[in-house]
Amino acid sequence: MRHIEWTGKCLKIIDQRKLPGKVNYAYLENLEEFYKAIVEMKVRGAPLIGVVGAFAIAVLAQKIGTENKIEFLKKIGEGVNYILGSRPTAYNLQYCVNFVYKKIRECKSIEDMKRVSIEAAQELMKTEIENSRRIGEYGETLLNEGDTVLTHCNAGELATIAYGTALAPIRIAHEKGKCVYVIATETRPAQQGARLTAWELLKEKIPVTVIADTAVGYVMSKRMVDKVIVGADRITKEGYVFNKIGTYQIAILAKEHNLPFYVAAPTSTFDINIEHDKVVIEERDTNEIAFVGRKRIVAKGAKVYNPVFDKTPPTLIRAIITEKGIIYPPFEKSISKLFS
Repeated sequence: MRHIEWTGKCLKIIDQRKLPGKVNYAYLENLEEFYKAIVEMKVRGAPLIGVVGAFAIAVLAQKIGTENKIEFLKKIGEGVNYILGSRPTAYNLQYCVNFVYKKIRECKSIEDMKRVSIEAAQELMKTEIENSRRIGEYGETLLNEGDTVLTHCNAGELATIAYGTALAPIRIAHEKGKCVYVIATETRPAQQGARLTAWELLKEKIPVTVIADTAVGYVMSKRMVDKVIVGADRITKEGYVFNKIGTYQIAILAKEHNLPFYVAAPTSTFDINIEHDKVVIEERDTNEIAFVGRKRIVAKGAKVYNPVFDKTPPTLIRAIITEKGIIYPPFEKSISKLFS
């Protein structure tokens, strides 16, 4: 599945809003198109957003016509600030955009800046593929034959470049011949679990059952779940995990039913320079909840609140799976060691 591809002139992506019914491609050729693609969720998933943001800056660099280095860097800096405003919670965007920005600033000539910006974005794409694979290899060791894994939202290939984060251990286990089953929450309001996770797993011939978000506690009480694996949009130095809204309550239910709750994420998702209570939780358009398609389902006059991420404390997390290995509590200590 080639859902993202650098053509040499623009970034080709699958418009994920249309899946699974239609496979439509979009071609991002300027900074505004990149910004809209991220904001409108044509692309989503923290690692993928990060790579797309990196290419946004690289494409911007190709479009700047000035021969003045100071003016060139000024326009790049403005572009960096602009694209970082597209999704405030996911840290990968900041990590990848700043990676490209740093590479540009290290160059002496504008010609080198333009060349290096593309190279840096491509490097991030390749690294993301390798990181996902390694997450899968480490995470697969936590899965036993016949396990049923519950996952939330979409943390598969479509949220990354390949393999995914939360789905990577499942895919690697499947490749190695383990029989692993998946329960995917539908994930309101954008239905990423029902639309994207189920679609990905079916393409890989991995058995998947979709449930309503509100059925999680029931299926756990019926002993239909062995483990929970979710992705992450940001992880702080203390081990607080910011992920798709609904993750927190799933973690609480997992603890109540004595089920291991795992988080899978590359180190580019870790923000070790911010306290957990300083992270901005993104709130999106209330129409995402009030409407299904063009049909309004919320009574007119009712207020709607649409936070799209929540915060899961480290006390509810059994382990975090990264491309550098699996880390365990106490997370503040193990995360510090990870980055030292």
